[in-house]
Amino acid sequence: MKTIKVSVVTPDGPVYEADVEMVSTKAKSGELGILPGHIPLVAPLEIGAVRLKKDGKTELIAVSGGFLEVRPDKVTVLAQAAERAEDIDVARAKAAKERAERRLQAKQDDIDFKRAELALRRALNRLDIAGKQ
Repeated sequence: MKTIKVSVVTPDGPVYEADVEMVSTKAKSGELGILPGHIPLVAPLEIGAVRLKKDGKTELIAVSGGFLEVRPDKVTVLAQAAERAEDIDVARAKAAKERAERRLQAKQDDIDFKRAELALRRALNRLDIAGKQ
């Protein structure tokens, strides 16, 4: 079966690099599925999962937004933060979720609700991908 090279990169360095059969993720414009030979594309990503089909199995990577660049022979995900499912610190993600929920429930004028909401979405995404929600 044909494969496409995938690189997931953050400012801290590479998170994932392999040849996969398919990449699927959620862009701001909707769900994307990329197979080898896909037309060139650049798309902003939502907070969510990058699903990588490799050898009949699906690997998950949690991304906190970023950009996806597709070329016929390579897919690059540039993310501010990205973690493989097995690398997610579940206790830390649960603490971040609880902290964000407290901020959203406080209803104080000095709370940045958009920031707290994004923190909650990131924490829920990490827990979902780790399978611990």
